[in-house]
Amino acid sequence: MNSKRKKMPLAVALIPIILLLASLILLIAIEGAHAVQDWSATVLLGSAAVACLIAVGFYHRPLRAIKTGMLKSFSQILPSFPVLLLIGAVSATWMLSGTVPLMINYGLKVLNPTMFLFITCATCSVISVLTGSSWTTIATIGVAFMGIGTVMGYGHGWVAGAIISGAYFGDKVSPLSDTTVLASSSTGVRLFTHIRYLMITSVPAMTLSLIAFMVAGMFTDLNGDANAVEIERALAENFNLTPWLLMVPALTVTAIFLRFNTNLVLVVSALAGLGAMFLFQPGIVERFIADGHSYHAIASTVLLTDTSVSTGHELLDSLVSTGGMAGMLPTVKLVASAMIFGGALMGTGMLSTITESFTRRLNGPRSIVGSTVASGLFLNSCTADQYLSIIIGGNLFRKIYNRNRLEGRLLSRSLEDSVSVTSVLIPWNSCGVTHSAVLGVSTLVYLPYCFFNILSPLMSLAMAWTGYRIRHMKPGLVAVD
Repeated sequence: MNSKRKKMPLAVALIPIILLLASLILLIAIEGAHAVQDWSATVLLGSAAVACLIAVGFYHRPLRAIKTGMLKSFSQILPSFPVLLLIGAVSATWMLSGTVPLMINYGLKVLNPTMFLFITCATCSVISVLTGSSWTTIATIGVAFMGIGTVMGYGHGWVAGAIISGAYFGDKVSPLSDTTVLASSSTGVRLFTHIRYLMITSVPAMTLSLIAFMVAGMFTDLNGDANAVEIERALAENFNLTPWLLMVPALTVTAIFLRFNTNLVLVVSALAGLGAMFLFQPGIVERFIADGHSYHAIASTVLLTDTSVSTGHELLDSLVSTGGMAGMLPTVKLVASAMIFGGALMGTGMLSTITESFTRRLNGPRSIVGSTVASGLFLNSCTADQYLSIIIGGNLFRKIYNRNRLEGRLLSRSLEDSVSVTSVLIPWNSCGVTHSAVLGVSTLVYLPYCFFNILSPLMSLAMAWTGYRIRHMKPGLVAVD
């Protein structure tokens, strides 16, 4: 083997990414947007293989370096696997226990259809601030709002966009959010200094989003009144809609405020839902028993496999069908494939080649913030993981912000505006894959309606362009109040 490795040019380092994007665009053009979910894993693995072949075959990159990149990517994404499976269990038990049907029923009776998108976005933002988790918010109350909006006659993209916009605003500004803590700590900025500075871009982005959802509700031609009456009747006929079912979300919120870790919160939530199903839904339990299931088998079936309830109403049947943990396995497969792709780019040195070319000649707040935002979007696409993207972005830009005497809080805000909120917009990113599966809406379908997620990086660029509240400091990343 040649001991001297050739330097990889930027054009070569971009080949796997160009191959990935070109393949997905071709898929969408030929098969439609739904094909992205079906073929993304194959395309990601193929692109990862091309990256490794180029690095090893032409540039003599050692296999141990590729292994190191894979392990780094694996260590970041592995914790999401049990979370994904548990989310599947929570979705199943909350549905079959009658918890989500109860929320849908209440929502149809109480919510004004014209203001529905506005209320959905605002409610999800409040819950996400309190919980610090967009994933938990979307997997619980978000699923209920999805059902309500569908019955009212809203398009799936609009409802999912309102849910995700609200959930990610709350996640972004909550001191309980792991991404918020990570963005501040990885850039050396105090947490509440970071959050206060975030508000300068987040509040205008959220305000514009709420206005957009309010206007959309006013001008959307809804024809769901007849559906709503039929759904309410079918819900009452198939579920025992007792207010006691609200104990399930109450227990979940209690676990969150007791600072249980995410996995434990989801376990508590799933078991609470399962217990509520046995306690309050004897009709559903009897259907399982009639099919030959024991009580133990009922529990494992609900938690692990696909289940459905025949309500006599086609739309409601589609809303209450569940996949359990098995329903999340395609999502796990796609996240694992994205992990391999990200690991290949890091291990082959292609990612460092590309990011260095981004930052080589940066000078001034406009170009530096612009490159931070562009790099955040790029890293989200390459690593398929928001945590890894924040860490890499923080390490990549700290010296550049320091050299140009820019505050650390500007870097932490730019990372949050470009990484945390846009991860859900990328079809193969762990966030995009998860929420697409939980809400039952393709990433490319809800993407145009995630106003807050789209406006956040644009607002960051606008603040950099105007220079509003951007200060030059003494050398060193200084966190100021």
